[in-house]
Amino acid sequence: MVDAPPTTTSSARPSPRHLTPAAVAVGFTVLCVSYMLNAMDRQVFYPLLPEIRQEFGFSLDQGGLLATGFTLGIALAGLPAGYLMDRLSRKSIVVMSVLIYSLGTLAIPLASGFVDMSVYRLVSGVGEGMQATALYAIVGAFFFHRRAVAAGVVGVAFGAGVFLGPLVGNRIAAAWGDWRGPFYVFAAAGLVVALLIAVGVRRTMTESVTGTTASVSDYGHVPASPFNRNTLGIGIACAVSGLVFYGFLGLYPTFLREHLGFGAGQAALAVSFSGFGAMMALPAGWLGDRFNQRNLLGLAFLATSATATLTYQYATSAPAQYVLAFLMGAFASGFLFTNCTTAMQRAVRPEHVGRGAGLFMLTYYVAAAFSGLLFARLVDAFDWGGAGLWQLTVLPALGIAGLALVDTGRMVVPRRTDAG
Repeated sequence: MVDAPPTTTSSARPSPRHLTPAAVAVGFTVLCVSYMLNAMDRQVFYPLLPEIRQEFGFSLDQGGLLATGFTLGIALAGLPAGYLMDRLSRKSIVVMSVLIYSLGTLAIPLASGFVDMSVYRLVSGVGEGMQATALYAIVGAFFFHRRAVAAGVVGVAFGAGVFLGPLVGNRIAAAWGDWRGPFYVFAAAGLVVALLIAVGVRRTMTESVTGTTASVSDYGHVPASPFNRNTLGIGIACAVSGLVFYGFLGLYPTFLREHLGFGAGQAALAVSFSGFGAMMALPAGWLGDRFNQRNLLGLAFLATSATATLTYQYATSAPAQYVLAFLMGAFASGFLFTNCTTAMQRAVRPEHVGRGAGLFMLTYYVAAAFSGLLFARLVDAFDWGGAGLWQLTVLPALGIAGLALVDTGRMVVPRRTDAG
């Protein structure tokens, strides 16, 4: 039923032949819930940033770096985690990663200043990066020919977390009377989720290599090295996607509150709408399994640019911003994120699927780490409208240029009979 795994890991890669549909459903649901919490954990910081800046006296530069700098931890965890996923138990690493980012979250309200808060955010990012790398490696291996659809389901879970995180966090902060409350609650939730993964997810699912014997019939057309022209081109697109989406997320609530005069609840709701838009990852993944992903990504970049133009140049009312936040989430997260991560995995051979996941994490999140600082600097130089123009409207053209390097004829192509 399954391919023989590498000889160095044969004992660590059980066959999925005895895994029942119910076990698959339970395991995949738990993994998606864990990633939803991951997203909620990330998103809770953004709408609370104005209160954090006010208490500590952080500048806009410092706030922007704190908002998105944690993704450097995600990036640093990505490539080595990708190697580990090909060699060690992915389930163990997922459990450990949830514990790590929960501890980082717990430490954030205990910070005394910019330096230690930055360290705690970085620790959170390391755990979140390990989990995401392992999760996408599991999805890419177990749902081999339906990986974009499966990744789309994961993207829906992420979008649900982006939607719920600001709303729940804002409610907890209001009830608590302090911005620290949500971080304690989400840290405790992480401990519960780690236990659910340990109990509810089977290693038969997490340690699968490719899923079916037919899935590795012939990949001679795919470059033997995971470091090739296609991964370079897709890597450029991933980096631009990270700069755009996290540049938007990191300071968008600050833009709404300090520039457009929105209230805290309105800003949190607008960010939540971007999470609702990110749930479009499911149809985005479905399309990615059926159409040329290079062209799909190019169209998503163009749509993101158009949405950013309206967001930062024209829209001033709350309803308009809610709609545009939804569209930004749909294009910059639902379409770009989902198809960038699966395209990177399709640019490598099946035995390097974990490495492909790591390459995505590295390229996407290194750029994302500095997106908030870059946006803040652009605000200082050109005001909010100019910052939105250069980073979110013009920059996607570089992503399209990177896609010009991609040769889809040298990538793994999903079978139409397996894609749905």
